[in-house]
Amino acid sequence: MDTLLFTAVLLALAFDFVNGFHDTANAVATSLATGALNPRTAILLAVAMNFLGALTFTGVAGTVAGGVINPAGPAGDLNIIMAALMAATVWNLLTWFFGLPGSSSHALIGALAGAACLAAGPQGISGRGFGIILQALFFSPPLAFAAGFTVSGVLRLSRPGYRTSRSTRRLLALQRLAAAGQAFAHGTNDAQKTMGVITLALVTAGRQATFDVPLWVRLASALALALGTSLGGWRIIKTVGTGITRLTPRTGFAADLASVLVILGATACRLPVSTTHVVSSSITGVGAGGGRGLVRWATVSRIVLAWLLTLPASAALGALFYRLLAGPV
Repeated sequence: MDTLLFTAVLLALAFDFVNGFHDTANAVATSLATGALNPRTAILLAVAMNFLGALTFTGVAGTVAGGVINPAGPAGDLNIIMAALMAATVWNLLTWFFGLPGSSSHALIGALAGAACLAAGPQGISGRGFGIILQALFFSPPLAFAAGFTVSGVLRLSRPGYRTSRSTRRLLALQRLAAAGQAFAHGTNDAQKTMGVITLALVTAGRQATFDVPLWVRLASALALALGTSLGGWRIIKTVGTGITRLTPRTGFAADLASVLVILGATACRLPVSTTHVVSSSITGVGAGGGRGLVRWATVSRIVLAWLLTLPASAALGALFYRLLAGPV
């Protein structure tokens, strides 16, 4: 493995690691907020299920590998991939520092597009594939909001006696299962993006001819994500778990279930989505289902701002890092 390819793989695994602790909130924030799980158990559960989910599917990896950069454009330029990974990692660290649930997916896709566009112009981007990915990224949050609103409403109407201690214990037990499903779903989608980028690097470097994900890439990506998850992104956990709305066992379970349905549905369709924005939107949906006054809209506004800024900011960072790596024109 030559030096540039080795560096690209290391940068991809570093991004995956940062993605793990940045997105721990996706799996554990609601269960911690409601007391369904204690912090240690929640993190261990997230680590195990993230790892398992990451090893289960590869469809999203293929979409990322072949759907952003036009193979007929800037082929053979590993600087694009390295620049994108550096830019996405920097953006993740910035949003983590400020406690914002920014999207690792938006950051990576935007950075790849920005670096490829600077390297080869607009034709450096695969128009059709990039368009499909953008649609999945932008439509999944409102879909998650609607799912959270609907699931919470169904539970509220079907279980009028949910405030009893027996019903609360049952909901907490269900939420533990949903939290496990949430962590599994996160692994099935988020780790795939790193697998896709490493596979793209292998194809770009001429090490393989197709976008099939090698076993060692799957194992390395799953392990990096799980190790990052084990650290826990406590700043973002606080924002997601308590900053959007006050969660109860019922609304916490509803939010987790809605998120699992949306993320696994996207994975089944081989579409990359932002698990961070799906979870945040599901929580906002269950809060809105209980009345407008139950949602802290100031926090939601900050999350939406990060959502809107991530793609253009990461694209600009990707272009900047590409220029630094490739040198002046």
